Amino acid sequence: MPLTCTEDKRRLTALVAGELDHHEAKTVMKELDRRIDLAQPRELTLDLSGLTFADSSGIAVLLRAHRRMGQVNGAMRVVNTPDQAGKVFRAAGLDRIIRFE
Repeated sequence: MPLTCTEDKRRLTALVAGELDHHEAKTVMKELDRRIDLAQPRELTLDLSGLTFADSSGIAVLLRAHRRMGQVNGAMRVVNTPDQAGKVFRAAGLDRIIRFE
């Protein structure tokens, strides 16, 4: 599984590993939805340190996670974004919507 989640006091951290493309995006979205539903976190941290590739499917994953966190009145941040993925996300304007650190 390209996603490993940990919880601590209504803070959910999701480590994404491997490629975030059309093959893996659906799996990651479903697992993030499931974990958000269970934890009802105040904050979601997406750690992309294990990400090796992202395309437009990765954009969809981040937007969906951001929307889901809004539905549970939580915040989201993205950390450790690799250069290639960062270029894709910035080109899509995600840095104006989502907090990247």
